[in-house]
Amino acid sequence: MQQLAIPVDERIALGNGVELRVLRWEPVGEAAAGEGTAQVGSGTASAYLLVHGLASNARLWDGVARRLVDAGRLSASVDLRGHGHSDKPDAGYDFASISEDLRRLIERLGPGFERPILVGQSWGAGVVLDFAVRFPDQTRGIVLVDGGLTDLRDAFPTWEICWDRLAPPQLVGMPLSSVQGYFRSSHADWPEEGVEGSLGNFEIRPDQTIAPWLSRDHHRAILESMYGQRIADLWRLLRVPALIVPVDGGESDWTKSKRSGADAALAATGPAGVPVRVRWFKGDHDIHAQHPAELTRAILSADRDGLFSGALPA
Repeated sequence: MQQLAIPVDERIALGNGVELRVLRWEPVGEAAAGEGTAQVGSGTASAYLLVHGLASNARLWDGVARRLVDAGRLSASVDLRGHGHSDKPDAGYDFASISEDLRRLIERLGPGFERPILVGQSWGAGVVLDFAVRFPDQTRGIVLVDGGLTDLRDAFPTWEICWDRLAPPQLVGMPLSSVQGYFRSSHADWPEEGVEGSLGNFEIRPDQTIAPWLSRDHHRAILESMYGQRIADLWRLLRVPALIVPVDGGESDWTKSKRSGADAALAATGPAGVPVRVRWFKGDHDIHAQHPAELTRAILSADRDGLFSGALPA
């Protein structure tokens, strides 16, 4: 019987006054002696750093992280600043600050996590794309899960309209039972660990009501930073390999926009010789919670095929 991997739940001080909560997953049993120490492509197998989306948390990656360590790979998922059980400073919710947090975190994760593959979902995809442009020597490659392909400014002509349409609902004080019922009814095909991971987005109060870990002000600051991000510029500057994993959720206009974004990314990186692949999924935006096994297989397949082991273009 294969030994079950259980993450180490820790807080890591970044040296800039911020501590982040990290779930560190390490192979156990037979997996510890297997693929994690094998050669993949032209180098040793890399570790994975898993980055959540806006108002989400590290636990949404549990299904993927568990399967990565079953395959012998090191992985760590993180609550970014303002989220989950990490610190919630008043400032620093722009892409530059979040990317710097990740750079410091990688330094402190220690042996085995040198130049990890960064996997980001939704806003987290924009974060890892920004990180890879700023710190190309700190990562072997990136995976963008249903994010990092479109600009908010293309969908909303002004920031005020964007905030009016995308501001989070007022959830403070909602009964926990109502939230649990919503997740289980609206995501009936999700595995239990995906539902439990979604509940990790909230503080559960003693009276059994909830409050989002991410405050409304910090949510607004991140969204405003997203509104200012220029995806096309980042793809033109990218110099590390990338796997793009967009999701067709059945919304024709939104899916069409993502297809255009993926095509633009391929066109922008091709002349520079940056290896980029696209692997489409059908399902929910939180595909990592809905279909963790399938997503993990797609990521490991790209890794085994050598996507992330090529030399960086000049």
